[in-house]
Amino acid sequence: MPTFKITLEYDGTNYHGWQIQPTLATIQGTLEAVISRVAQHKANVTGAGRTDAGVHAMGQVAHFSTTAKLTAEEWQRALNGLLPPDIAVQTVEDVPDSFHARFSAKSKLYRYRIFARVNRSALSRSKILHYPYPLDLDAMEVACRPLIGTHDFSSFQGSPTDTENPVCAVTKLTVDRFGDEVIFEVEGNRFLKQMVRNIVGTLLEVGRGKLQAGEIAGILAAKDRTKAGPTAPAHGLYLVRVDY
Repeated sequence: MPTFKITLEYDGTNYHGWQIQPTLATIQGTLEAVISRVAQHKANVTGAGRTDAGVHAMGQVAHFSTTAKLTAEEWQRALNGLLPPDIAVQTVEDVPDSFHARFSAKSKLYRYRIFARVNRSALSRSKILHYPYPLDLDAMEVACRPLIGTHDFSSFQGSPTDTENPVCAVTKLTVDRFGDEVIFEVEGNRFLKQMVRNIVGTLLEVGRGKLQAGEIAGILAAKDRTKAGPTAPAHGLYLVRVDY
């Protein structure tokens, strides 16, 4: 069966994450329903990453196989014509049967957006975290450094399991300020559940002075989730890109 790779963006506000859940609206479930309707057979969709409830995507990647005789261009038109307004397919490509959205991925880039000002925004309330406290950007930049590299990230793992390998290679971790907006970017070969949000939550504690930048290396080495900071809310997080 022909296999197609789709790149899509979505507003995760009204969804209970990527992964299908009975009776709940999810990105994967919505995609599978629409693709199955167009293909006129049950289609399974596999994503590069399982974003949590409320998390957004600018460049999520998924794949599906089908017996339907449609071109990639026809698939893109059909999907965008039937998907709800908060999910949009950016590209559809023919790929070899060996392509796997998750296992073929080499790296992912995430972005976390923060409105660092006293007054909240009504228009951006579901797209960016309002954080009304002063932040020491220099301290947060220093705190980023020990987290770059290949490490056991158990201290930043949301729900540890006996089977998941906690070792990840983070190749980029930056924090920048543009006016009232503070942006974290994290790139790596793989991520644990809620890992990016837990890293951001911890770095915000450094920015507020509740933790010292010099404590981050010890928190990482502890391999203990209770040593790190709180989990940053989902709505500030975006899956920006998946590279293959």
